Amino acid sequence: MRRASNWNQPCPNKNCMRYGQINQGNIISISTYITKSGKRHIFRCNTCNEAFSETRDTAFFDLKTEEEKVIMALKMILVKVDITGIAFVLGVKEDTILFWLDRAYKKANEINQALLKELPVTRVELDEMWGFVRRKTNNGEEEDSVYSENGSSEAEESDEGQQWTWISFAPEYRLILGIIVGPRTSQTALSLIALTASIVMGIPCYFSDGFSCYYNALLSCYYQIKVFPRTGKPGRPKDPVKEPHPDLVYAQVVKEKKKGRLVGISHRIRCGAERLANLGFNIGTSFLERLNLTIRQSLAPFGRKTLGFSKKKENLEKQTIFFQAFYNFARPHMSLREKISDSDERFQKKWRPKTPAMAAGISEHVWEFRELLTYKYVTES
Repeated sequence: MRRASNWNQPCPNKNCMRYGQINQGNIISISTYITKSGKRHIFRCNTCNEAFSETRDTAFFDLKTEEEKVIMALKMILVKVDITGIAFVLGVKEDTILFWLDRAYKKANEINQALLKELPVTRVELDEMWGFVRRKTNNGEEEDSVYSENGSSEAEESDEGQQWTWISFAPEYRLILGIIVGPRTSQTALSLIALTASIVMGIPCYFSDGFSCYYNALLSCYYQIKVFPRTGKPGRPKDPVKEPHPDLVYAQVVKEKKKGRLVGISHRIRCGAERLANLGFNIGTSFLERLNLTIRQSLAPFGRKTLGFSKKKENLEKQTIFFQAFYNFARPHMSLREKISDSDERFQKKWRPKTPAMAAGISEHVWEFRELLTYKYVTES
């Protein structure tokens, strides 16, 4: 039995006093076993006496397929290959691909919840991207739907037909803050704003298109109560009302279209005009619109004319969340790269690649693809 303090394996037992801590001398290797992907260790925590596999709490745990094949399938999902095509190339069933995608989605969710929090973001761009599930009902060019008092659309809400992918984006870091798949209703807008508010610090400036539901959603998260004093006159005093928080800035980019063509753009400041002027921010959503193009070029279900659309809403959501983690942590962004040398030598490295997560200060390196699938929660010891 060999003792070591540098296995970089945290104890997975949540009831253990050393849960999530690494290199504390409590993890020992007690045995090994052979898989199609090579030799694997069995560890034990001396604090709680819990035994666990090297691949526990990873996307590869208890899989019979070699890791390289799983990684290949998941990479193909991110380069616009549909599930049917992946199954044909790798010689596996479509349900197997979806099972691997579910593992990757859960790991991406874990990464987002652990690392995307308390971010010092100054501006956020909001947008919705049209798509469909199982059957195509329209081309997404119609005007806003009519909404009932509870915020739901008069059109039938179901997992079939049009589904919108809602995105909040921090352009200063090129970081995707949140993604939600759902109908184009005020309730989904509120879910996106609530998710974004739980990730960022303070109150950033928000910018969106002319969609009417964002303002009420922002008002539900960032508000103050205005109480009217008694006037001394007969009758009931006015009821308290919600007002936008003094630090809230929200502006819209309103596009005017005729026969499907853009004919004009105007800007509308809904609240916080004075603060917006002091900050000097330009009103726009161009960075997020460029991200929308990246997503459409990366995920098969978002192709304009495609047979690779998702048959279930949850599968579409899994692909987008997995793409979010990949985009933030493992895909260097050219506009973020740092110059490290002015030399004219041909083979000398001149640029340091940088991901959105590195720009936001939540990562110190470009993640390997396997690292996305094997991330383990680690606490500060």
